[in-house]
Amino acid sequence: MNEITTRILKILLLAFAVVLAMSIFYHLFFTDYETETAIYYEVSDISNFQGVYVRNESVETYSGAGALRYCVDDGEKLGIGSVIAEVYSNEEQIDLRKKIAEKEDELAMLNRIENPGTSENAQPANIAELIEENYKSLIRLRERGEMTAMNSAKQDMTLLMNTYGKITDSSVDYHDRIVALEDEIARLNRQKTTPEKTIYAKKSAYFISYVDGYEDVLTTDGVRQLTAEQIAAVTDEGTDSRDDNAIGKLVDDYAWYIVGVFDNTKLRLSEDDMATVRLESLSRSLRVKVVSLVSTGDITQTQAIFRCDQMSRDVVQHRTERVEIVRDTVEGIRVPRSAIRFKNLPVEVKDEDGNVTTENTNCMGVYVLVGESAEFRRVDVIYEDDNYYLSSMDAGSGFVSLYDDIIVKGVMADGG
Repeated sequence: MNEITTRILKILLLAFAVVLAMSIFYHLFFTDYETETAIYYEVSDISNFQGVYVRNESVETYSGAGALRYCVDDGEKLGIGSVIAEVYSNEEQIDLRKKIAEKEDELAMLNRIENPGTSENAQPANIAELIEENYKSLIRLRERGEMTAMNSAKQDMTLLMNTYGKITDSSVDYHDRIVALEDEIARLNRQKTTPEKTIYAKKSAYFISYVDGYEDVLTTDGVRQLTAEQIAAVTDEGTDSRDDNAIGKLVDDYAWYIVGVFDNTKLRLSEDDMATVRLESLSRSLRVKVVSLVSTGDITQTQAIFRCDQMSRDVVQHRTERVEIVRDTVEGIRVPRSAIRFKNLPVEVKDEDGNVTTENTNCMGVYVLVGESAEFRRVDVIYEDDNYYLSSMDAGSGFVSLYDDIIVKGVMADGG
C-alpha cells in the first residue's frame, strides 16, 4: 500500500470517527425524547338511565268475589292447565293452608334430623363450619336485599342448628314432637274445604301476580314505536286503568326488553352488541343484546332497546327502575393522546368487488423510538377517552405494539 492510499484511509477513518462522535454528542445533548411505554390496558364504561321493562303480557281476571290463594310464585314457568290460584269464601281457608304448610316443613326437617344416617355420618366440627358459612351467607343476602334467598338460608340454618344439637347431646329427642306434628297436620287437614273456584293457566307462560295498567301499552310488538316522552312518563306505581279484578298476568315468552334513553358517547354501543346491565333491585348482572339505537337529536341522549332472555321472580317485581349498563371490557394497547400524529402512507383498499388498490391515506399513529431513530406506527383505535386511545392488540405489522417506546415529546416526535 503506497503512502497516498494510507493517508486517504486515515482521513476517511478520522472523518467517520468525527461524524460518529458528533452524532452521539447530538443525540445525548440535543435530542430530548420523552417516551411512554405502550402497555396493556382494559376499560369498562358505565352509563346509568331510567329503564322501562316491556314484556308480552296478558291479564288474568276473576269475578272479584272471595279470597284468593296463589299456588305459584312470581316468575314461575307454568304449563297449560297449571293451577294459578284458588278462590275461597273467606281468608280462614287460606290461613289454614299456610299453617299446614309450616307444620309440614317442620315435620320434614325433624324427620331428616331423626334419620339414623344423619346422626351416624354428621360430624360436629363439619356442622359447626356449615353453620358459620351459612351465617355469613345470611349477612350477605340481607345486605343485598335478597329476601327470597334469605328465607331459604334461614331454613337451612334452622336445620343445621337442630342437627348440631342432636349429634352433640344424646338426650335430644324429637320423636314426641314428630308425633304431635303428624296429629296436628291430620286435624288441620280435616278442616280444609274445596275451593269455590280454581283458576288454570290457558297457555304456557311465566306468571306475575300484579298488574299496573301498562300491559296493553308496553308490548313487545310496539316496543319500537315508543317515544322518549312515553318512556319518561312510565312510573312504577302504574296507572289508574288497572283492572281491580285482575289476579295477575301471564308473560308469553322468556324474552323481554329494557327501553330507555342513555348517554352512548363513551360506551359506543352498536346494534347487535352484547352488554351487561345491573338493575337497582337485583344483585346479579344480566346479559342483554342491543336491539335498537335511535338518536333523539342530542348527542348525549340515545334511545335504546335491549333484549334480555333471563326471566325470574327478581326481574318481574318492577316496571321501571334505575339501570346501569356496562359495555363489555375492552382490551388494548394504551396510547396517550398527546403522542398522536398523522402521516400520509400508501394503504391497500379493497372495493366491493374484492379488487385491491393502493391509495395514499392520512393515517393516524404515533412515533416510536427504535434505537436512536423515530419510526411511525399506525394506531387501530378500538376505544378512546379524553386522555388516551386503545389500539387493537393484534392489528399487525406497521401498527403500535406492546412495550413500544411511544414518543410523546421531542424533536422527532412529529417525524420532522
